[in-house]
Amino acid sequence: MAITLVNPGGLPQVDAYRQVSVATGSKLVFVAGQVAWDADGVTVGAGDLAAQVEQCYLNVATALAAAGGSFDDVAKLTVYVVDWTPDKMPLLMEGITRAAAKLGVTPVPPATLLGVATLDVPEHLVEIEVTAVLD
Repeated sequence: MAITLVNPGGLPQVDAYRQVSVATGSKLVFVAGQVAWDADGVTVGAGDLAAQVEQCYLNVATALAAAGGSFDDVAKLTVYVVDWTPDKMPLLMEGITRAAAKLGVTPVPPATLLGVATLDVPEHLVEIEVTAVLD
């Protein structure tokens, strides 16, 4: 595997993610921010953060597969959430968990989570981008 995730001593031990991602592969994959569009460009889960997170993750999985990768190859995952507040974390994690279950993978929580004022389309509540490294 090209990615090793570590929580080194001397840094806070956070259960939701790892502080360091060590990549040793030779092929970098940059997946553009994915929003809650289905294959036809229709927004999935209007007004439902968990449903939109789930669709974003499914879209990321599709993009990774097109490059020959999977969530196992993700070195960095960044999530942008409109009007983020910490009370939205359960909905974010619900969407991640549902998508991971559909994909049969271990959930990959964000390494970076950013609150934003708006995204490209008013009904989009979340956007997810990843950087992956493949052997």
